[in-house]
Amino acid sequence: MSAAPQNAMVLAAGFGQRMRPLTDNMPKPLVKVAGKALLDHVLDRLADAGVTRAVVNVHYLADQIERHVAARELPRITISDERGLLLDTGGGVVKALPLLGDAPFFHINSDTIWIDSVKPNLTRLAETFDPEKMDALLLLAPGAGSIGYAGRGDFTMAPDGRLATRPERDVAPFVYAGAAILSPRLFIGAPSGAFSLTRLFGRAIEAGRLHGLRLEGLWMHVGTPEAIAEAEQAIAESTG
Repeated sequence: MSAAPQNAMVLAAGFGQRMRPLTDNMPKPLVKVAGKALLDHVLDRLADAGVTRAVVNVHYLADQIERHVAARELPRITISDERGLLLDTGGGVVKALPLLGDAPFFHINSDTIWIDSVKPNLTRLAETFDPEKMDALLLLAPGAGSIGYAGRGDFTMAPDGRLATRPERDVAPFVYAGAAILSPRLFIGAPSGAFSLTRLFGRAIEAGRLHGLRLEGLWMHVGTPEAIAEAEQAIAESTG
């Protein structure tokens, strides 16, 4: 087992089109849920998990995000600037790798939000990640019972935690919850330019090195304005 990651990559470059009209003049990571920007929910959680530096990639309305994080001390923020070309989930990490160092790192979407159970899920990820066996460990939520999710799932999971992609016409029990620990090894031989991280996940599945951990608590997919109210209600109930 490895030490808990000190660095994290936070994806904050997308257009947030499904969140319109809220994102017409504001990047999705700054949309507020329960009085706090989505990005701050993520960064606060990383700070609680012991992360000291977060690399945040920016593209759409990048100036707003840069101003928003400028004063943050924990984690310290380094901007990975994608104003010139949006690099997608995989290419964005490849560009940021020199900033992330040689050790495994947290990788987290700026719009993922969940309510932890007894032990924080990021701590559970860190305790479970084994670089000898894994190139990536994904936090997975059950598709059924998660707020704001109506898809067919992403993965099936073997008893030892190894993942397989959902067959095309089937329904899979688990959906990627937008948080993971990734090893730099995952990116050896990665394509250049823009590409989706799912390409590398597929390669890791073939090697038996993509693993999953079931989220404990409640995952909320805040992808539309309508989902914000549902998420806020769940948060209020969990703290009330």
